[in-house]
Amino acid sequence: MPRNRKRGGRSQPSQRQLRVGELIRHALAELFAKGEIRDPGLEGVALTVTEVAVGRDLGRARAYVVPLAGTDKDAVMKALGRCRSFIRGRLARMVELRHIPEIDFHLDSSFDNYAQVSSLLNSERVRRDLEHDEDE
Repeated sequence: MPRNRKRGGRSQPSQRQLRVGELIRHALAELFAKGEIRDPGLEGVALTVTEVAVGRDLGRARAYVVPLAGTDKDAVMKALGRCRSFIRGRLARMVELRHIPEIDFHLDSSFDNYAQVSSLLNSERVRRDLEHDEDE
C-alpha cells in the first residue's frame, strides 16, 4: 500500500499540494482584483477565491469562488468556464511553476451553509430547548 494513502478514505493533501494551491489562490485573487478578464458575465463582479484544492499529480485544481453583492451566480460560473484558458495563461506568467494545472471553478456554498446553520441555531425551538436543559 502506498505510504500516503489512508485505508477507507481520502488521504490528506501533501505540503506541496497545499503550497501550490495557495500560490494559485493568491494569483487568482490578484487577477480578479485587477479586472483584466474581459467577459460580459464578469463585468463589475467582485469575486472571492476561498480555496484552491490541487490534485495529487498537480495536473488539476478546483478553485472555489464566491461572487459578492448578490450577483447572478450561474452567469458568473459560466463566464469563468469560458475564460478558463485565458486565466490559465495569465497564471502561467504570475506563478513560478513548471506546469500550471487545469482549473475547474466551483461555487463555494460554505457561506450559505453557515447562514442556514446560524439561523437554525437562533430559532425559537432551539432556544427553548437550550433553556429547558439549563433549568435541569
